[in-house]
Amino acid sequence: MLTKKLEARHLSCIRDERVLFSELNFVLTSGQVLLIEGANGAGKTSLLRILTGFRKPDDGDLFWDNLLIDDTQDFYQDTAYIGHNNGLKDTLTAEENLRYAQALASITATIDDALEQVGLNGYQDTLVRFMSAGQRRRLALARLLCTHKPLWILDEPFTSLDRASIKLFEQFITAHVMQGGLVIMTSHHDTKLPSSLVQKIHL
Repeated sequence: MLTKKLEARHLSCIRDERVLFSELNFVLTSGQVLLIEGANGAGKTSLLRILTGFRKPDDGDLFWDNLLIDDTQDFYQDTAYIGHNNGLKDTLTAEENLRYAQALASITATIDDALEQVGLNGYQDTLVRFMSAGQRRRLALARLLCTHKPLWILDEPFTSLDRASIKLFEQFITAHVMQGGLVIMTSHHDTKLPSSLVQKIHL
């Protein structure tokens, strides 16, 4: 995996005439996790929405590999996002959801392998609408494992997961960054990620 870099310069976000954050700067490179901390309403999700392009910053710029994000399509092709909504189609099966994701990206693992890694082996033909909240979350995470996206942006990725699943996904995150990936995430969970890989921002 080629070395990648995401840089934020002087980012500001205003919501309902309230400044959530301003003059925010950071640099994230391959092999690093950026953990965004802060109380509810501090602007964590708003920052992730800016980073994924769903919202424009009120001030400041974002650069991907030293190019303005607005000037390159590579950033969006290189980014996977999982928010509070899992981004799954309820009327499709688990396999069909992952096949749809693979049609839009390079493939890194087979669907069967990805489902097995997240503990959903045997659920290939199960419609998403019949899955539990935890199973849906694990299916969303399987999408990360079967497609090639250097940058993972994760909003509370451990929501609805039990302890075993949280530990497993922490291992996935660690493996991803150890292989040259980048991760930006929010979490109320006390993560057990290696401290040498993690930098933090408190909003």
